[in-house]
This record gives sequence, structure tokens and C-alpha cells, in this order.
Amino acid sequence: MLDFGADIPFVKELGFTLRRMHGGESELHYQARPEHTNSFGVMHGGAVMTLLDVAMATAARSDTLDTGVVTIEMKTSFMRPARGPMVARGKLIQRTRSMAFAEAWVYDAEGRLCSQSTGTFKYVPRAQPAAGQGGGAISTD
Repeated sequence: MLDFGADIPFVKELGFTLRRMHGGESELHYQARPEHTNSFGVMHGGAVMTLLDVAMATAARSDTLDTGVVTIEMKTSFMRPARGPMVARGKLIQRTRSMAFAEAWVYDAEGRLCSQSTGTFKYVPRAQPAAGQGGGAISTD
């Protein structure tokens, strides 16, 4: 298991694991717990979108670990219910000095595509934490 390169409490809570983060690509694994499902007993759409968002952001940051990213926009298509262990793959499509354009896909245990997303991210410098404060807050100025 790899380190995301940033402390992301929500990602820890969901239990995502990072398996690849290099060369504009990422791979994350996730097994939804019962509290992360919807009334149909499948992965909640918000958890799916978070997985896609993190996969894209991780791909965007894969070669610039000293820089953070913030999501500007994302579009998601849900193709089938997400059940069981999930694999998300992210890919950096294009970048400029300050922006990244990425895609991500979520697959179920049988390798079937469950959802797909595109997103735009802004590169931001990591702000240094103030004395006595935890975390590396990201400046969005």
C-alpha cells in the first residue's frame, strides 16, 4: 500500500488504498462498508464519486507530490451498480502550469465498468501549517 502524499481524513474514513501513483496514472482499491451503501445495498453514489475524484486527483499529482490539487469540476456517469471490491483507475489527460484535466473509471470485482468521470483540477501550493496546528492546509488563493 502506498502513501497518498497528503493527510486526507475522509479518504482514511472510507478506507481507500492506493496501489499506484506514477506517470500520470493512479490505481485505488476500495471495499464499501455497510454504512457506505444506499437503500439498495450497493455502493452509495457519493462514495463512488469520491473514489473517482481521488483517483483523478492522485493521477494529477502523481509527478508533482509537493503540490496539491483542488477539484474545479467533475462529471460522472453511473453505468451499473457498484458491488463488492472496487478498483478505480485515474489518468492525467492534459496539464498546464496551473490546471489538470483527468479521467477515472471504477470497475467491479469481475472487471465490469461501473462508472466513469472526467474532471478539472487546479494545482495549488501546499501551505505550511501554523505553529501548533496539524495538517498541511492547502492555499486556494
